[in-house]
Amino acid sequence: MPVTALHHYTIRCTPDELPELVDFYTRVMRLQVGARPDIPAPGAWLYANGQPIVHLFAHLSTRDAAPQPPTGHVDHISFRSHGLDEMRAHLGALGVPFSEAPIPGWDIHQLFLHDPRGLKVEMTFWLADEAGYAA
Repeated sequence: MPVTALHHYTIRCTPDELPELVDFYTRVMRLQVGARPDIPAPGAWLYANGQPIVHLFAHLSTRDAAPQPPTGHVDHISFRSHGLDEMRAHLGALGVPFSEAPIPGWDIHQLFLHDPRGLKVEMTFWLADEAGYAA
């Protein structure tokens, strides 16, 4: 099969929204700002383990930005995650609201939160990979 994984996704924003989005994805989601090609618009590429995961592309001016649905046709983005208990504590310490969704009959637990533009972000934890959880 030629498709094996999600490489990255891109969020369009205004230059004014860029700092808040970079802060969310680095401080809350713990991605790291990394190398980005010389693109003639402000932005940032955010990485996990050397892989670019989120691209922020600030191509809209504040005055030209029309209100858009928070996620358009995309309902949410999911990150495979590790450290469920630690992430709960981290989000709580930051005051970031989140909801939990254990999957009945599956060895999966999900946390849901929203980025500053309203995009729903899922963090998916395989409980077999989590210390202290029975499969």
